[in-house]
Amino acid sequence: MALDHLFDLRDRVAVITGGGGLLGGQHAQIIAAAGGIPVVLDMNGDRAESTVRKLSDEFGVRASAAEADITRRPDLEAVLTKILSDYGRVDILINNAANNPAVESDPATVSRFENFSIEQWTNDLGVGLTGAFLCSQVFGVEMARQRRGVIVNVASDLALIGPDQRIYRHEGVADECQPVKPVSYPVVKSGLLGLTRYLATYWADKGVRVNAISPGGVYNGQPAEFVDKLSSLIPMGRMAAVDEYQGAILFLCSDASSYMTGANLVVDGGRTCW
Repeated sequence: MALDHLFDLRDRVAVITGGGGLLGGQHAQIIAAAGGIPVVLDMNGDRAESTVRKLSDEFGVRASAAEADITRRPDLEAVLTKILSDYGRVDILINNAANNPAVESDPATVSRFENFSIEQWTNDLGVGLTGAFLCSQVFGVEMARQRRGVIVNVASDLALIGPDQRIYRHEGVADECQPVKPVSYPVVKSGLLGLTRYLATYWADKGVRVNAISPGGVYNGQPAEFVDKLSSLIPMGRMAAVDEYQGAILFLCSDASSYMTGANLVVDGGRTCW
């Protein structure tokens, strides 16, 4: 295959959940840059519309916005109906949406395991895992019917390693009050790897490829102390820039990865090597 065709997504329709967020917007941008048609799906309709306007201005693509709660199947079915009406097909699903509350903004007694509420647990798993399950059901079944498609599940380096809670510690705070990365996040991300392997084998004979990406931490103006602590755990010595996962996303969505399914692409600056 010619090099310029390997990464060509011309006219391929890509649904990106959480598409109005920090990384979701980056995923939509690389889809558009490769000629694809991003469908920016977000619970916040205004945020989705804003992302689409930027994509249209920059790339001149037929991007579209969709407001939906990914934990509600009727919302997703309505989005699929609209996509098929507008474009006649769906080619790519990027399961990107997830709850990831900033540790710094959580009261320590809330984020710690012994006090973590069942309500928060249920909500986090609902968005990050059940949402990916439902999106895969609704959009993946259509891809299987078409006998062609790609699903990319956005996991995390914390799907492979436990959170190093030392990077969240504050001097002078009692152990039982130290902030921590909540338990739900690595559980959701680990679950996405299981979903990836299951769907990859389930739909292999239908032409639907399913892979995961496990990104590391992204720099987004976090406190310098936290950045320094996390960077010390990464062989490359730094966090990722916000656009540094675009190449990996394009690879997984395009024909460049045509013989790849059920895999987890780790892009973490080497953190999981140590």
